[in-house]
Amino acid sequence: MMKFKKMHGLGNDFVILDARQEDIFLSDEQIKKIADRHFGVGCDLVTILEPSEKADVFARFLNADGSESGACGNATRCVADIIMNETGFSDCKIEVTYGVLECRKAGDLVQVNMGKAKNVQDLDLTEGGLSNPVSVDMGNPHCVFFVDDLSAIEIDLADVGSAVENHDLFPNRTNVEFVQVLEDGRLRQITWERGCGFTLACGSGACAVLAAAIHRGFVETKAEVILDGGSLLMEKNEAGYILMTGPVAYVFDGEIKL
Repeated sequence: MMKFKKMHGLGNDFVILDARQEDIFLSDEQIKKIADRHFGVGCDLVTILEPSEKADVFARFLNADGSESGACGNATRCVADIIMNETGFSDCKIEVTYGVLECRKAGDLVQVNMGKAKNVQDLDLTEGGLSNPVSVDMGNPHCVFFVDDLSAIEIDLADVGSAVENHDLFPNRTNVEFVQVLEDGRLRQITWERGCGFTLACGSGACAVLAAAIHRGFVETKAEVILDGGSLLMEKNEAGYILMTGPVAYVFDGEIKL
């Protein structure tokens, strides 16, 4: 039996396994079983906590299809909350595949310095009637489409998301965001997540959306990003780092037989 924690950030949910004392090796099929919402625990992503020489913990993110993701902002907040509750400190450092992320408590919320957005550029790409997206690297790839009105869109976003995820432009596949700039400056985001499909929230996606919106001149340095599961407060600081602030939630602890 394998012990786990079930947590979520704005409905983006995770099964978190602790391999700091004993190694955990999971096959793609085992990951798929854990993530299955009918025959397993059910989650968007499996997170494994491992020892780190650079930070309080190393967080490994595994998509529901078994593939590895370099970044997950919502899962990072959840891991940070676990670590801060264990240590009693109000800050911690989480190592991920692309670096070390600094995290801290912000009242009832958790803030993560997600690093700098890289390779922010316009793409000559059209799919399903949507065109001219912005590509952003947040430790994992994102492709951001801006649309006039998400509530009135008449195309199948699942078809577009799947096609763009697997487009030849992205040899490692990509996450896809569909974004509407609201009149008050807030950003409404829908995410097709690589290896998962639609998710209620995507933290690294919100970082990419902020970077893309700044690139296009829609916002200056900060914005509230509204996702299906709730809102994240996003800010690019003077040093160019993107700060993500949002909630975490514990669902239950359990054991699963693989």
